[in-house]
Amino acid sequence: MSDLSLVFGGDLAVAAHGDLAALSGSALGQQRVLRRLLTNAGDYIWQLNYGAGLPTMIGTPAQAASIAGLVKSQIFLEGAVARSPAPAVTVETSGSIVSLTISYSDAADASAQAVGITLST
Repeated sequence: MSDLSLVFGGDLAVAAHGDLAALSGSALGQQRVLRRLLTNAGDYIWQLNYGAGLPTMIGTPAQAASIAGLVKSQIFLEGAVARSPAPAVTVETSGSIVSLTISYSDAADASAQAVGITLST
């Protein structure tokens, strides 16, 4: 299956031949994980429970364990994420900066995947 290539917060990408760019495979899985984590619950009117809402944590004290738990619970809702081995979530805080590294196995081909997110709280 494929979907449009759309970096979260960016514009649709254009392929070399002029059509809209599409993603499939592991790249599509990474895009979907990132979209789920950065979308606020309630923002999709047809799927109100979709999204982890990480951006809503900006301006609040960073709680690494809480953030890691939220990320793990949300990424298991994506079909691209294998259940075993369990995904690893690393949360590092430095002042008002929170950096997340999410490592997981692709459900389709078991390849190792990583997604990084940096938030300024």
